[in-house]
Amino acid sequence: MDFKKRALASLIAALPLMAQAQFSQNDVNSFAKETTLTFAVVDNFHNKDAGFLGKIILNNQSDVALAAGESDWQLYIHSVRKINTEHVAGLNIEHVNGDLHRIVPTKDFKGLPAGKSLEIEFDAQVWVVAYTDFMPRAFFVSGDHKPAIFANTDSEDMSQFVAPFERENQLRRYNEPKDRTVLITPEVRFERNQQTTTKVSQEDALKRIIPKPQKVEFNRGVAKLDNSWQIRFQGQLKNETMVFMQDLQNDYGLTLKAEPDHIKANKEKLISLKVNPQLANGKSESYTLEIDDDRIDIVGSDNAGVFYAMQSLLNLLPANSQGAIEVPQLELEDSPRYGWRGMHYDNGRNYHGKDAMFKLVEQMARYKMNKLHWHFSEDEGWRLEIPGLPELTDIGGYRCFDLEEKECLLTQLGTGPFKSGSGNGYLTRSEFVELLTFARDRHIQIIPEIEGPGHARASIKAMEARYHKLADEAQKVAKNNLINKKNTKKEAQQVDISAATQYLLSDPNDTSVYMTVQNYKDNSMNVCMDSTYAFLDKVTYELQQMYREAGVQLTNLHFGGDEVGAGSWVDSPICQAMFADPNNGVAGAGDLKPYFTQRVAKLLEKRGISPGAWEDGLMYDRTNPFKRDEFPNKTFTANVWDNIWEWGVADRAYRLANAGYQVILSHGTHLYFDHPYEAHPEERGYYWATRYTDTKKAFNYMPDDVYANADYTRTREPIENLEALVGRPLPQLEKPENILGMQGQVWSETIRTEDQVLAMIFPRILSVAERAWHKAPWEGEKVDTKTQEKDWAQFSAAVGLKELTKLVNAGVNVNLPVPGGIVNNGKLQVNTPFAYLQTEYSLDNGATWLAYTAPISVSKEQSIALRSSLNDKSKSRITYIN
Repeated sequence: MDFKKRALASLIAALPLMAQAQFSQNDVNSFAKETTLTFAVVDNFHNKDAGFLGKIILNNQSDVALAAGESDWQLYIHSVRKINTEHVAGLNIEHVNGDLHRIVPTKDFKGLPAGKSLEIEFDAQVWVVAYTDFMPRAFFVSGDHKPAIFANTDSEDMSQFVAPFERENQLRRYNEPKDRTVLITPEVRFERNQQTTTKVSQEDALKRIIPKPQKVEFNRGVAKLDNSWQIRFQGQLKNETMVFMQDLQNDYGLTLKAEPDHIKANKEKLISLKVNPQLANGKSESYTLEIDDDRIDIVGSDNAGVFYAMQSLLNLLPANSQGAIEVPQLELEDSPRYGWRGMHYDNGRNYHGKDAMFKLVEQMARYKMNKLHWHFSEDEGWRLEIPGLPELTDIGGYRCFDLEEKECLLTQLGTGPFKSGSGNGYLTRSEFVELLTFARDRHIQIIPEIEGPGHARASIKAMEARYHKLADEAQKVAKNNLINKKNTKKEAQQVDISAATQYLLSDPNDTSVYMTVQNYKDNSMNVCMDSTYAFLDKVTYELQQMYREAGVQLTNLHFGGDEVGAGSWVDSPICQAMFADPNNGVAGAGDLKPYFTQRVAKLLEKRGISPGAWEDGLMYDRTNPFKRDEFPNKTFTANVWDNIWEWGVADRAYRLANAGYQVILSHGTHLYFDHPYEAHPEERGYYWATRYTDTKKAFNYMPDDVYANADYTRTREPIENLEALVGRPLPQLEKPENILGMQGQVWSETIRTEDQVLAMIFPRILSVAERAWHKAPWEGEKVDTKTQEKDWAQFSAAVGLKELTKLVNAGVNVNLPVPGGIVNNGKLQVNTPFAYLQTEYSLDNGATWLAYTAPISVSKEQSIALRSSLNDKSKSRITYIN
């Protein structure tokens, strides 16, 4: 479809808006303000596991009636589940693109009088068991008036516009096959928390360093840190020392004087910081830490090792301590398990602000994590200013109600119709350079991801807007030349649009039809066009300049490669011309993904950059990776995520490693932190990989044996025989040196604010830090459950006693676990997965709250509310008994 036809299609789509308006702007505003729009799940069981019945309830409490018959009004909703129903109650339901759907009246519409309600029942794909599957900010438009958001949906409180889930066919995903999820209750939580039987003293919890050191021996006595201590540092450690001093002052009120070690220290108490490259046989990031009553010695194998020793020392300081602080005397030796200890952060879908990124980097460093995989480009947004391509952020950085996408991207994911809506925005170039410098000083490498060829709608639409702008300018120049120079008609036809097409990512005449997993029809970069690679090279060049300005090198760049819509490019004339050329090694659409990957890999190799991709972007089919020797890069990382065991591809980590790729374990069942903390409808997140992932589940992940993590199928059926489930032999790992490490992932479809994204990451990220740094003795094909339980008890006690408080003190919104509770013999008993985390109860429906310290007497009929509490502001979700 060429651009003129696309514009025409947009015009036709918008025709009802251009009809004579039946409503005034006041009518539109009043209707949306006074009418409630409520989403509801009717039945998840109506089509086995393939779909659900839902409904939209419009309760018109305004003075504005919707007349019977056709009209020019339209109602827009965000629905991540594509709605199959096309006609209901005299209304047409149309899928626009992605999650955006619109509802328009037909001649059969019976109207909606003031004071009346209308139910719109629909059939949609998949199933819904979490309130956050429904998106906020539905809106109403009429004619060419401004849209208005239904007031009750303009909220992050899902209860304002989602009806409660109470029945089995609302709380469970399906009944064929049987959904074996154990639905969470206070009693289930209590039972699970009771499985941790090891009691950990406060003293031992304070001593538990996260992540756990390789070897530590505690001695008698303590060192008393106060302002009388001095710091002496080796000259190369100036940056690390400055960060350390800042942390001591900001967090603990300690102001220590620091001098280079050529300046002799007096007899006062001393912290000594040195580098010894021979330490730990030269293994990078290693360190020793010795604490005596008047001396603290830190030696690292490199600067990073010294920095991590500092973090261990800080980790030993009690939360909320100020001025004069006791720290245990010890001798510690430590080295990391993996060189890649990462976190993937998607703010391409929803932007959460600059502060969220700085807080994430700061806390990753506190727990010795060293790789931030920044997913800054997606279908729904482009989040970094690129010099020379302002459209990427002017248009790609914002979503609003603009069907022609001249000013912004099509609204998605609950943003609503205005640029002021949630999820909009981007980092400026200077802000990113600042972030790079901040990360550099904390030994964190930021790996940017330019998504392609799929998941690229934001960049595609931005470059189409650039094309139209520059092509129009070229036409005007040609027209002026014709007038001023009296050129011939033939000369006037030769308009130079080379600048307009320089970075174009779509073939104007491509008529390919496809639908992605996220329900997009137009999000694949055209891999047959040279301008696609010019675009990627331009962005890469600008990224390199930013990194250089920050004093670091861009050594790794991720290009995505995943979830390309089947059918992309097959009807592109440019691609068909490529297929017709017998000399280029591209015979058909099946050759295009490897062709794209080869060109990108070579482009990056010329710039000294190692490429990375998601696993499915590196596979010919379900089991065969692209030939590794086709790529010139020494390192080519693969993020392996798809370990849904019954899907039969969960062995790709070993297949890719054996084929010569460098693998980063990123498995969905344990390491996807956009999934709920527990199986409850009020928990935020998607749940395609597993019904829930809590901090303990992530803690129990075993990266050295991928198959040992095969615990349950998606239906929560226990996996007894993995090979029988898959139905073929499972390859063994032949090249363990190609497993670089592991990382957590957070995707932001349902996450719209800083507080939301930080709560989804913290505290689960601490489990990733633990497993990536420390190999536990209980790990293996046959887990030593007794040792594992003891290890978890110590870890979780440290989290509850000090880490959660430290995080909140640093401005990080954390997820506090909902308590477990039972009434046994008339006594209320309460617990949480984190020892020392305070809980509260209410016996008057939340009017007053009391701290729970020991079992209390209650009556059988009494309604009991429970919550976890960290301080006056940080509370968990409330749960109820009776």
